Amino acid sequence: MAAVNDALAAIQARVMAACQRAARSPGSVQLVAVSKTFPAAALLQAFAAGQEDFGESYLQEALPKIEETEAQAGRPLRWHFIGPLQANKSAAVAKAFTWVHGVDRERIAVRLSEQRPATLPPLNVCVQVNVSGEATKSGCSPADAVSLCATVARLPRLRLRGLMCIPAAEDDPQASRPAFAGLRALFETIRAAGQVDPQSFDTLSMGMSADFEVAVEEGATLIRVGTQIFGTRESTVAAA
Repeated sequence: MAAVNDALAAIQARVMAACQRAARSPGSVQLVAVSKTFPAAALLQAFAAGQEDFGESYLQEALPKIEETEAQAGRPLRWHFIGPLQANKSAAVAKAFTWVHGVDRERIAVRLSEQRPATLPPLNVCVQVNVSGEATKSGCSPADAVSLCATVARLPRLRLRGLMCIPAAEDDPQASRPAFAGLRALFETIRAAGQVDPQSFDTLSMGMSADFEVAVEEGATLIRVGTQIFGTRESTVAAA
């Protein structure tokens, strides 16, 4: 418990320092604890330390873990699906999660909209942009992001919140700065185009354990951090 407490406190201190460098309020940055491959017990430690938002990428792992964690916590938590989403898994994600960060094509957005239960609030979604142009990485191209956001914004049962990216892996966190700056510029372009609700289009989901401070300096409002909280991952699960 102490290790998770200390890790969360250290991350918040680093976020605060990055916000100070960028003349931002620390309250403008939300932390998602990326809990994929870690057991429910680890999540409960983070929850006891005040963490409310958790990110999962592997549906078959996430569903029983969500049930176990919430049963132990005694109330629902905020669950973020942050991995590539196959069409045949969209119904389960639409029902179990609060956020989906990886919407990269119209078909997935339509399915999520149709499958989100009317008894739940609209599903928060971010459009994923392939800022590095990697053939092996999910995400729409920056050129297609404006039209995809306009389409998603019109769908019922969804709430378009913003953009998400995963830059190419680099040894130097500073190497990700141009990608983060580019996503922020694209975000502002989309807001200015007038086809999204500026009140809800408020999220830049960017920055992970290795580079979240640079992302915060470039305008991230949501960072996704796993190993810096829970430690090194020792197992992998087939992707959803």
